[in-house]
Amino acid sequence: MFITDVSALKSVHGTKCAFHLRELMFGGDEAKPATSGHLDTQELVKLLQQSAVERLTTFRQLQAQKFGSEFTIVTTDFEALYAYKCGEYHRCLQLSKDNVRTLSSSHCQSSDIYVFPELMQLMDDDTVSLTGLMLIANPACRELCEHTVKQLSLSLYLMTRCQIKLRHSMTSLTQTLDYIEVTRHKPGIQKCTLDQLLLKLAERKILLYITPVISD
Repeated sequence: MFITDVSALKSVHGTKCAFHLRELMFGGDEAKPATSGHLDTQELVKLLQQSAVERLTTFRQLQAQKFGSEFTIVTTDFEALYAYKCGEYHRCLQLSKDNVRTLSSSHCQSSDIYVFPELMQLMDDDTVSLTGLMLIANPACRELCEHTVKQLSLSLYLMTRCQIKLRHSMTSLTQTLDYIEVTRHKPGIQKCTLDQLLLKLAERKILLYITPVISD
């Protein structure tokens, strides 16, 4: 099952059975299923997310096989995103670094990531907030063509977050700043709203992190 399937099922079930569920909650000492109150929903969500990432990675591999000559496509962007969510910062950093090297050295345009609501479950809080603010401030960005981010931009953002989490040196972060500055002026990214905002956020986080170091 997809995460969206579970969400839809829960929504429909909640609408049709709300009254019945209230009766069960306040019905006194009636018999209850043995598993009542013990369902590990967090484990279910984790398994569904893992399955989704596996499917998305398979999609990337097929996409690279068919369209790799037209676009530069890395196949581990969703794996890196999930690794960051799980707190596996070393793995996320390595995947993101490899992706940045591949995408930065290519003259072809990198592939898009469509930022659907379902994908937000894999994003960190700052990215979710940034996307929400963008849509509130400019509803025109709800158009599908504006609601995307390039693989390179996301990889640079994840790379930045991991370097800060792992307390990398100022030299390492300064190099990432250079990558961000060059990427912001790439033709395929200059006019992309979410890419520019995400790169600006990454730049801001680096500057806030290294400023105390410079002051000391």
